[in-house]
Amino acid sequence: MKKLLTALAASAALTAAAAQAGEISVAATAVPHAELLEFVKPALAKEGVELKIKVFTDYVQPNVQVAEDRLDANFFQHQPYLNEFNASRGTDLVSIAGVHVEPFGAYSSKIKSLTELADGAQVVIPNDATNGGRALLLLQKTGLIKLKDATSITATVKDIVENPKNIKVRELEAATLPRVLNQVDLALINTNYALEAGLNPTKDALVIEGDDSPYVNILVTTSAKKDNADLQRLAKALHSDAVKQFIVEKYKGAVVPAF
Repeated sequence: MKKLLTALAASAALTAAAAQAGEISVAATAVPHAELLEFVKPALAKEGVELKIKVFTDYVQPNVQVAEDRLDANFFQHQPYLNEFNASRGTDLVSIAGVHVEPFGAYSSKIKSLTELADGAQVVIPNDATNGGRALLLLQKTGLIKLKDATSITATVKDIVENPKNIKVRELEAATLPRVLNQVDLALINTNYALEAGLNPTKDALVIEGDDSPYVNILVTTSAKKDNADLQRLAKALHSDAVKQFIVEKYKGAVVPAF
């Protein structure tokens, strides 16, 4: 009888654990976000959580679909981008974990050094508010331009007050930037898209942010789901020592752990 009661208790515990865990769907860009999610997927499965990953190539739909409860969470953006998205779209999305930093870089297929950049050079940057501002801040750091507000992460091309080389700065959708690299003199590209295009940020970028970058990539959900047990399990898994080691060994400085 005692063995039977013990077996029943164990069975009940397993049933309760199964009831608490379930399935979560997460939107992500392919590199490195979906790769990190794939890495933690087996550990979550052992806890009874089935992780479904949906890969996107843009920075808008992942937030839209989470806000509309079509997906549970997303993993692709940094806090400044999320703040701007919430403000402009009236959404209430929140961060539940900061995972890594992707130092932002400037690339060229035509020159080997920024000192070779010609007067009137064609330069392209992301067209979303925060990544565009981030690109302009990096250009300012190199001395190519000066901005009206030297610290504004939402600066636009209109905020350039000094441009000694008269570079022509155009804004394009972030995902298209690697594809136009051979058509322009300089492209400032988000690291996830650079990695997807086969670029090595630590070797190929002519200039790159330091490891003090404030743009930590975050796991995001709605305020109503922020305490969801399965999403908290995912956040914990993304903060594991195994993930930290995976980031360091796989990306070799192109992606930096932020925990």
